[in-house]
Amino acid sequence: MKRILLLLLAAAACACGTTPAPSDYAIVAGPGITDDPQWATVVEALGESHPGAQVITYRDSVGEVLDALRGAKPRYVAFVEQPEQVGRDYIIALNRMSRAVDTDIYADYLWGVITGYDAAAARRMVLDAREPLVIRSAVSTLREVSGAKWFESFAYVDDRDRGICGEKRPGEDSVRHYPTPHRLPDGRPDLLRDFCDYYAAYDPDLITTASHATERNLEMPYSVGNLRCADGALYADFPEGREALRESGKRRVFLPIGNCLIGNVNNTRESMAIAWMNSARAAAMVGYVVPTWYGRSGWGGLKYWLTSPGRYTLAEAFFLNQQDLLHQLEGWCPGLGGKAFPFGPEGFAEEDFDRANEVAGRELNIDETGFFFDRDVLAFYGDPAWEVRLRELPAEQDYTVTVHNEPGRCTLTVETSPEFSAERMAGDRFKEEHVKELPFSWFFAERLENPRLAEGEPWQVALDENFLLVYDPGFEPGQTYTIRIDTGK
Repeated sequence: MKRILLLLLAAAACACGTTPAPSDYAIVAGPGITDDPQWATVVEALGESHPGAQVITYRDSVGEVLDALRGAKPRYVAFVEQPEQVGRDYIIALNRMSRAVDTDIYADYLWGVITGYDAAAARRMVLDAREPLVIRSAVSTLREVSGAKWFESFAYVDDRDRGICGEKRPGEDSVRHYPTPHRLPDGRPDLLRDFCDYYAAYDPDLITTASHATERNLEMPYSVGNLRCADGALYADFPEGREALRESGKRRVFLPIGNCLIGNVNNTRESMAIAWMNSARAAAMVGYVVPTWYGRSGWGGLKYWLTSPGRYTLAEAFFLNQQDLLHQLEGWCPGLGGKAFPFGPEGFAEEDFDRANEVAGRELNIDETGFFFDRDVLAFYGDPAWEVRLRELPAEQDYTVTVHNEPGRCTLTVETSPEFSAERMAGDRFKEEHVKELPFSWFFAERLENPRLAEGEPWQVALDENFLLVYDPGFEPGQTYTIRIDTGK
């Protein structure tokens, strides 16, 4: 109780406009959170995970906390909310607010929403993020990850070749691909049964999915079967009746990267997102809150994570992709980053794109429209400071980065090995229809003060206090490169 009281006093101070003590972490508690004894324990647990974290409350609209965030200048922000508070407009507001702490075009902090079917589920999400997680097993419906080099064990249902599945069992070096043995009465492959059997057998650390979805269902590829939710739990909707997913109780990560709408809690605890966080124990989840078509935010974040295995946490990878998106969009359409995409009720209609041209003041091409559309509609659930990473692949650790900080100067030294592959650094052609070549990227271990490229440096960069992107770096095997950054006043 003493700890909760201290947190509540801190919250009251922030709500009254008092400048909080400096900290890299802030907790935003939504309406009624600190007044509810159960939900207040979620804030308390976060405070224990991140000692010195500032607690900020608001009463009506999450935008009320912006001034407090400007004063606090945190690097990570966790928004603790009851699910009824979390919907499409809320997530869009969080994305936009993350860029409003200072005057540049980039996001100023990494953020995540902590919510759940009830306070106990939300608190469990906090506790699950206290220990690092290295992803070693996965189940997927994505052809793009079917090579499975990142995982010690893996199974998938192919979304490009109907009826094909595959497995990589522990100790095996490659995936065995084969036609599914399961058939529905009408002769179609029973992909839902395959997925559920793999889920039970492999008990995956990571689930990645695509195909159709809404806030109420997740379709298997080719619309062969659905996962649905009821009372905060997931179940397979088989023709013969419901069957709950078999759960072991382990913490997981869920990335429905290619799905529409499934990241939208939709202001109800009876949603797929909440069920994944609740019954499947997804301690981190990233998904769209609108119908998706262009896919840069989702596929781009996954590309940053997969093509630099072990280098970035999940939150860092999606953060870097977002800054890359913002930088490119600003280059194409200066000033558009400060404007809101005019989403209609459905979030995906021809008239929305006509209105987007009006907002931009000219006709946007497909890439410009896609970046503008995708910019603010990806939700991140979980502790943004959680150390969850892919396992490192020694064969792909073909360059090293050393950072040297001294007063007024930060110097990055990049050393490439004789086996260095510029193509691999650029993303290895992963999902090129959605995400083109990636720049060299780096997430600083500590924020830099007022960083700018030193005079005479030849690099084309996107640079802010948290990150560096170098476009078309031209790195060659077996070479050493330095990037000098001035810091301070």
